[in-house]
Amino acid sequence: MSEIGKRNPALGLDALGLRTSGKVYYNLGPAELYEEALRRGEARLTAHGALVADTGQYTGRSPKDKFVVRDGNTEAHVWWDNNNAMTPAQFDALYADFLKHAAGRDLFVQDLIGGADRSLCLPTRVVTEFAWHSLFIRNLLIRLADEEIAGFAPEMTIIDLPSFRADNARHGGRSETLIAVDLTRKIVLIGGTQYAGEMKKSVFTALNYILPAKGVMPMHCSANEGPDGDAAVFFGLSGTGKTTLSADPKRTLIGDDEHGWGPDGIFNFEGGCYAKTIRLSAEAEPEIFATTRRFGTVLENVVLDDKRVPDFNDGSRTENTRCAYPLDFIPNASATGRASHPKNIIMLTADAFGVMPPIAKLTPAQAMYHFLSGYTAKVAGTERGVTEPEATFSTCFGAPFMPRHPSEYGNLLRELIAGHGVDCWLVNTGWTGGAYGVGSRMPIKATRALLTAALDGSLKQVEFRTDPNFGFEVPVSVPGVEQSILDPRSTWADKEGYDRQAAKLVGMFIDNFGKFESHVDATVRSAAPRVQEAAE
Repeated sequence: MSEIGKRNPALGLDALGLRTSGKVYYNLGPAELYEEALRRGEARLTAHGALVADTGQYTGRSPKDKFVVRDGNTEAHVWWDNNNAMTPAQFDALYADFLKHAAGRDLFVQDLIGGADRSLCLPTRVVTEFAWHSLFIRNLLIRLADEEIAGFAPEMTIIDLPSFRADNARHGGRSETLIAVDLTRKIVLIGGTQYAGEMKKSVFTALNYILPAKGVMPMHCSANEGPDGDAAVFFGLSGTGKTTLSADPKRTLIGDDEHGWGPDGIFNFEGGCYAKTIRLSAEAEPEIFATTRRFGTVLENVVLDDKRVPDFNDGSRTENTRCAYPLDFIPNASATGRASHPKNIIMLTADAFGVMPPIAKLTPAQAMYHFLSGYTAKVAGTERGVTEPEATFSTCFGAPFMPRHPSEYGNLLRELIAGHGVDCWLVNTGWTGGAYGVGSRMPIKATRALLTAALDGSLKQVEFRTDPNFGFEVPVSVPGVEQSILDPRSTWADKEGYDRQAAKLVGMFIDNFGKFESHVDATVRSAAPRVQEAAE
C-alpha cells in the first residue's frame, strides 16, 4: 500500500459497500503500478521504459454496450434516442453482482478529478481490477497533491472489473460486456472489457450531463493558446487531427480531447493525453512520439519488435493503437489546464470523398449546422466490410458521450460564439485530388499553414469565394499554400466525377440533418448545403 493510503484511512471503500479480502492499493504512483502490472503479467516494458498492454478482445470502445439508468431525474433530460436505457432495478442487480465479483480480489484505487476549473470539477474515485488501468486513469485525469487527497470526497465512483461477465436477463444488457452509468447516484460500472478508454469517456459522459445545467458547454475537442492569450478550440472525431494539430510547438497545449467552456473561459477536463499512435513518427509528430519513449506512458495494443521497440506502422492488432501520458510530458503544455475564451473554433473533418476544401470560414448559423452534423468519413480497410468511403455523422463531434439532446449543446455553443465574437472555421484533413483510393491525403504542411493564418488573423484579410455546394466562404489564395489545393474541384482530373461526389455528399448531409430541423431556427436550416448544377 502506498504511503498516501497508509496515512489516510478515510480512503476506505465501505461507503460503496465494496469489501474484499484481497489487498487494496490506494493512489499508487507510476513506479509502484509498473511493479504490480509486471508482477501480475498484465503488461510488458518497451525498450525505452514505457508500459505496453494488450486490451484483449476489445481494442476500442463498445458504445452499444453502454447503458444509462432511466429514473425520475434522467427521464426528461437524457436523449433516449441516442442512449440505451437501463432500469434502476437492473442497475441495482448489476451493482450487487459487481460487489460480489470484487470480493476476494486485489483492487487499485485512484482519487482524481475531472475538470481543471475547481469550481466546476467532478471529484472521481476510480476502482480498478488491473494495475495498468490504474496507471492509465492516473495519467488521463487530473492528479491531486497529497494534502488534497487527504481531504478527498468523491462525487462520482467508477468501478472497472474487466473479468466480470454480465447476465443479459438479469442486468438488461446485450452481451457479456456492460458499461452502466447511473447519473443520479453518479456511479459507473464497467465490466467485460479491458479497453481502458471506457473509464475516461465515462467521466466525460457525466460532465456532459452535469455541466449544461450550469450554463457550461462540454466539448469533445482539443485546445491550445497562442502567446498573446488567443485560445483556439479544435472539434473533431477520431482520426481527424485533434491531437496532432493542437500539439503546436508555437502554442501552449491546453488539452487534446475534452474541455469545458464556462464563464471564465475554457478548461481541460483531463490531466493527460490519449493519442493515436498508428504510423506515428518522430518527423511528423515529434512531441507525441517523444512521450512513447518515457517512463510512465502507457501504450495500448502496440506491437513490439524482438528488441521491444514499438512498431507504430504495424496495425495488425488494430488501427486504434494508443498512448496515454500525463499532459506535462508535452513540453509546451499548460500547467493550469485553463485558458481564456477562444478567439477561434476549428471544426475538423477527414473527408474521404475529396469534396471539402482544406479550410472554409463559417457563419454562426453554419457553425451550428456543422457542429450538429459532426461529419467525417471512414475509409476502406479501417473496419470490416468498409470497401469505399462512408460518411459518418456524430452529432456535436461526440454522439456516444452526449446524454442530452444535441440541440442543448448546439444552442449553448451558438450563444457562446455570439457572446464572445468567435471566428469559426471548417478544416478538411482528408483527401484532395479525388476520393480515397484515387486522391491523396491533404498535405499536413498546407493544413498547418492555413491554421496558422486562421489563428493569427491574417486569413480573414484574403479574398474569399462562396462554395457552390456548401455555401461557406473559401479563400481564393493564401501565401505559402498552393492555390489549386484551395479549390477541390480543380484538383480532380475527372470534374464530372467531382460534381457527382459532391452531390452525393450534400445529399447525405441533408438526409442526416432531417432529425434536427425541428430543433433549430430558420437561420440554421438555411445553412444547409444545396445540390448545384454541374459547373462548366
